[in-house]
Amino acid sequence: MPTDSDAKTTEQAARILELLWRHALPAKVGGRGPKPGLSVDAVVAAGIALADRDGIGKLTIRAVAAELGLRAMSLYTYVPSKEALLVLMVDAVAAGDPPIPVGLPVRERLIAIATRIRDELLAHPWLLEVSPWRQVLGPARMRRYERQLTAIDGIGLSDLAMDRAIAVLTDFATGNARLAIAARGAAAQLSDADWWQVHGPLLTRVMPAEEFPLAGRVGTAVGEHYQAPADPDGAFAYGVAVLVDGLLADPGA
Repeated sequence: MPTDSDAKTTEQAARILELLWRHALPAKVGGRGPKPGLSVDAVVAAGIALADRDGIGKLTIRAVAAELGLRAMSLYTYVPSKEALLVLMVDAVAAGDPPIPVGLPVRERLIAIATRIRDELLAHPWLLEVSPWRQVLGPARMRRYERQLTAIDGIGLSDLAMDRAIAVLTDFATGNARLAIAARGAAAQLSDADWWQVHGPLLTRVMPAEEFPLAGRVGTAVGEHYQAPADPDGAFAYGVAVLVDGLLADPGA
């Protein structure tokens, strides 16, 4: 039999879905609700601005309320919890992803799927700290998925393979974005060139060359070329091209 806990979970899930799909659902007549003068959209926008500026660690209902010049308790009229706010923020960010032009060659459409995911994460690094597992689907994320599927529909992939292709491109873009953001944060403290000038010679001095002949040769070449431990932008361009070429070479996989 359903328990009180099950009923509460269902109620919370229903509330979040109602908020996510609020613009698609009929407006409620009468009853209690948010006061005029502020909207859920405004609360979500304030949450995104705060997370972009200060990181997700600083995101609290109290902090968002302060951004809007309100008391924390009044914000619960619009969103029931920080967790619900995060769900709304993730979907709102996805709404900024425009359609992929159908006139592009299919290879460029596939690359665009990964590029746009990466660009979104670079613009909003806090998204990397939101678990992608069991994310509640809102209209913007569903619309993006529909557009991604439309971009690769008809190229010979089965339905499962289309979903898998999008997942692989998304995972690659996410991993590369994580590295790029880490590089950006490190560079804010010490430039890669300065870091390499210190660590490169020290590593050469302590690492036995005869034990790591290939790693030493290739690592030195990479460090001298990039003047950094790695090249996230170049790695993304290379990697996404290889992934896409592999998908197109065997669309029936």
